[in-house]
Amino acid sequence: MIAELGRFLIALALVASIAQMLLSWAGAARGGSDPYARAGRTASLAALATSGLGFALLIAAFIQSDFSIAYVAGHSHVDKPLFYKVTAAWGGHEGSMLLWCLILALFGWGLTRVGPADPAFRARSVSLQGLLQSLFFAFLVFASNPFDRLDPAPLQGRDLNPILQDPALAIHPPLLYFGYVGLSAAFAIAAAGLIQKTSGRELARALRPWAIGAWTSLTAGISLGAWWAYYELGWGGWWFWDPVENASFMPWLLGAALVHSAIATEKRGAFPGWTVFLALLAYVLSILGAFLVRSGVITSVHAFALDPERGVWILAMLGVSAVAGFGLFAARASQLGEGDGFEPTSREAFIGANNLLLAAAAGVVLVGTLYPLFVEMFGGAPVSVGPPYFNAAATPLLVLALLLVPVAPFLPWANGGARPALKQMRAAFLLLPVALGGIALVWFGAPVLAVIGGALGVWALAGAGMDIVRSYPAAQTPALKFAAAGRAMAHAGLGFIALGAAADASRPADVNSALARGESIEIAGRTLTLTEVRRADGANYLADRATLEVSPGSTVYPERRFYWAADQHTREVGLGSSIAGDVYVSIGEARPRDDGSAAYEIRAAFHPLVWMLGLGASLIVLGGAGALTAQVLTRRSATQVSP
Repeated sequence: MIAELGRFLIALALVASIAQMLLSWAGAARGGSDPYARAGRTASLAALATSGLGFALLIAAFIQSDFSIAYVAGHSHVDKPLFYKVTAAWGGHEGSMLLWCLILALFGWGLTRVGPADPAFRARSVSLQGLLQSLFFAFLVFASNPFDRLDPAPLQGRDLNPILQDPALAIHPPLLYFGYVGLSAAFAIAAAGLIQKTSGRELARALRPWAIGAWTSLTAGISLGAWWAYYELGWGGWWFWDPVENASFMPWLLGAALVHSAIATEKRGAFPGWTVFLALLAYVLSILGAFLVRSGVITSVHAFALDPERGVWILAMLGVSAVAGFGLFAARASQLGEGDGFEPTSREAFIGANNLLLAAAAGVVLVGTLYPLFVEMFGGAPVSVGPPYFNAAATPLLVLALLLVPVAPFLPWANGGARPALKQMRAAFLLLPVALGGIALVWFGAPVLAVIGGALGVWALAGAGMDIVRSYPAAQTPALKFAAAGRAMAHAGLGFIALGAAADASRPADVNSALARGESIEIAGRTLTLTEVRRADGANYLADRATLEVSPGSTVYPERRFYWAADQHTREVGLGSSIAGDVYVSIGEARPRDDGSAAYEIRAAFHPLVWMLGLGASLIVLGGAGALTAQVLTRRSATQVSP
């Protein structure tokens, strides 16, 4: 019953999305306020309601362990804790694609409520969002249906991948999808503006809050994924330039560029074509990310599917979106208008330079991610492009971008003024040699890029601090205060991330040893003693939990687990956190010794100041939330004063 109803609901969501597209388009042609436009808004609500009900039914099927549904049988088990039964609904390809479509429908309905102010412009945006919804709902219905039947139904399921049974992974995918799909709203608005021949300033004003919201959510999702990789995968890193990581990082880089370019376009009319191009390209790259994750063309712990047929569907959607979007851009970009011009030392110039650096970094990541695929496609031997390439090619561009970030808020629009701006930042310049000396002293022998990164972190923090001291008291309205605070927090977050990354790049070598009870190892001036290993079984796994006393400081409890339903071993890291950093310990198999005792494989690491990465990411998310709040307040104020 659940399967039949679920298939019906998502098919209905497809029909509603097509109706939303067609009715809203007809309404836009009639000014956006006629019955067709209103019917389009109703269709968008129907798409949201039916996809939401379908998703609720899928969760219910997991709770009931309904193994007559193939997707449930492939990702659940009767002994799995209830929390992970619920989150397994989006733990695999089909369920996560239903969540993607649900969020698409949510943004389609959102555009009907708070889209562009002009009724025709809004209706056109809702129509194009309906087109994007229709593409993905068709993919869901015909190629990735989460309600497909399994006959005969097994008595037991295969369980969700054990490394995905983690609280962070419960909210990591939804946050990423809000970011990816939020970019679809910016795409729809940009394309609608091109069709409507809307001015660049009005178009930037319309898409800016959607870009900010999407980029903020993408930041939160990427950060949570990095944190999960750090403590769950057991190798001790938080970023590995994995193809799936890159698939989210490229839209993030372009989203950051879009957020700032839209400011210059709205305020001064600068870069209108570039802003629209970024809005189109950021969403196209988000679909490319879906292709990489779901087509089987790359191998990654983050990948969802290994089905080339599905990859062809996604590639087709990528082609439709890219051809339509960039075709419109080529035809209509010249009608966006131009700004009033600016000097090389103006705020617009620095925003433009930063945009180019971010776009270049995204291009470098794109080349490194796709190069192995093209080599194999044309018959070459398999190759891999790893961290050495990305660190050498992308990191210098990001370093230059971070160097410019603190300066731009102190520069005036249009007419330049580098000397007054640099005078206001003299305290930050005085801190630079102190920072370089201190970093070189503390991390003697550290890589050059680590020292530079640490100095840039201090530079960004100093700039953010002076920015908030200068701009917040001068802000005359709540919206301006939120904008000033959001900007300073986001820029400070970048500084903390630079410091945390620099510190982690300078960490001591890991220690690998086999320890019996009572034996010790040392790392970073700390002594770790294995005191006991005992059983700590869970509801759906067997586990050995070690206790290691860290002197001075804390106690850590790494585990080695075996999930019997998935027939898979995992390692749960033990973390001992302090202001200095994390003691990071994992435990492996027991090896018998000649004296009859058992020695356990222990891997210990020390990650200095790693908490700064989390603090920096949190500040960026809070800064994005502040900027989005400023946008909401500004639009509410404009609505109240309009006749």
